[in-house]
Amino acid sequence: MQVVVCKNASEGAEIVTEEILSALSKKPELVLGLATGSTPIEVYERLICAHKEDGVDFSSVQTFNLDEYCELNADHPQSYRTFMREHLFGEINISEENIHFPPSEGPELAEKCLRHEEEIRQAGGIDIQLLGIGSNGHIGFNEPTSSLASRTRIKTLTEKTLRDNSRFYEDPSEQPQVASTLGIGTILDARRILLQAYGDKKAEAVKASVEGPISSFWPGSALQMHADVTFVLDESSAAHLEMIDYFRKSRTEGLRLQKDNTA
Repeated sequence: MQVVVCKNASEGAEIVTEEILSALSKKPELVLGLATGSTPIEVYERLICAHKEDGVDFSSVQTFNLDEYCELNADHPQSYRTFMREHLFGEINISEENIHFPPSEGPELAEKCLRHEEEIRQAGGIDIQLLGIGSNGHIGFNEPTSSLASRTRIKTLTEKTLRDNSRFYEDPSEQPQVASTLGIGTILDARRILLQAYGDKKAEAVKASVEGPISSFWPGSALQMHADVTFVLDESSAAHLEMIDYFRKSRTEGLRLQKDNTA
């Protein structure tokens, strides 16, 4: 596990964007696992800029989004499909058939979730998975007590998550109570994981995920079992980390070695 403490969210977004663009330059058919919410928006803005200003080609990229609400259609303003069209897909040259969301509509959702897992396997697996983290430690919509081996499935949202997202709904009765999500086991199958977390509201979840025991009560702690995961933080979200000085030293030494090897 690597922990990178940035000056601010913009610096963190730049680091994540550079990782994606570097991987894309080596593998045009890159498979990306994508997140929604405010945290990844700056990354998506930078990817759009790379496409429009530098000609970066996304035509062979495949994407698998982390989650989607089950009670919203694709055109609903609060659906994650709408979010992704507005913040990324509508501005780059990605093929519609290469865009995937976990199933969230119609009958037999359990069977559709199994087929979604097979689609990920047929794509060759996720190369880079982008993550945020909820204040209760959820990744995707894997709420506390989710199985650490879980796969794509339907989850009921906790009251904490519903409260955190309630600002988006003027009428509480319109807020979805369930969602489809990639499972923790599915997320851990990704070759590389980049998690962004900014602000003091995420500090407890970051502390539990990075330095706490591995526990289903803090789903993000499962990332400790991954061989190539980076937490990209700001000073506020990293404030509770006991090993913060070590993480800073490790980052400095890693950059120094990288520079020496390319000199």
